[in-house]
Amino acid sequence: AKCQCKLIPRERKNCGYPGISAAECKRIGCCFNASVPSVPWCYTPKPKKVKKVCPNDPYTRINCGHPGIKPRDCTKKGCCFRAHPAGVPWCFYHRVMEE
Repeated sequence: AKCQCKLIPRERKNCGYPGISAAECKRIGCCFNASVPSVPWCYTPKPKKVKKVCPNDPYTRINCGHPGIKPRDCTKKGCCFRAHPAGVPWCFYHRVMEE
């Protein structure tokens, strides 16, 4: 994403090799900006920002517990707990989403 390439020049970490083209740099998943001399032009992007969310669709839940698990035991495991609807896991894993 473009926002991952917005780094001040002194924070850039080299991601390519001398003379790498913009196309090759981007192909290997790096950022390219040749506007500032004496800093890497092909550089490592900032990590993606992600957040954990509990999925809304009960039929996409992935089981994280066992039948009869208590809400507290489920959340201690770092999972989501919703005691509804019947027939789906009530203790289930988060999904990771990009912000």
